[in-house]
Amino acid sequence: MIKLNVNGKQLNVEATPDTPLLWVLRDDLQMTGTKYGCGMAMCGACTVWVNGAPTRACQTPVSAVVGQKVTTVEDIAQTPAGKAVQAAWRKLDVVQCGFCQSGQIMAAAALLARNKRPTDAEIDAAMAGNICRCATYVRIRAAIKDAASTLP
Repeated sequence: MIKLNVNGKQLNVEATPDTPLLWVLRDDLQMTGTKYGCGMAMCGACTVWVNGAPTRACQTPVSAVVGQKVTTVEDIAQTPAGKAVQAAWRKLDVVQCGFCQSGQIMAAAALLARNKRPTDAEIDAAMAGNICRCATYVRIRAAIKDAASTLP
């Protein structure tokens, strides 16, 4: 039995220690907002927060997050940055196919949680490696700026 803190709840899962966190979230905990994209931590679709830092769940063994705080897209709106990012995503109609968006939102919210007024270069650096097959990058950047403008 592995004990996890996910979205502020203490949960127990039966998984081997090397099981990727992605599969524990999706298959064992039924939190399907975190997506499988490439399985190699290169696309960002599986991004979650571990202690507030964006982390690729597909390559993170569940044993690595024992005693850590995991936040998924299902709970990101509980943070000021997450709430602002989700509102901006809706306002600016960022989503096209939507597959990558949970990872994009998690990366953007992590950026704004630590830097409420990022420059274009800082946005680019924070979002690097989060691939959008529909190429909504212009709308993503605009939404990050919009969300930033709403934060105190």
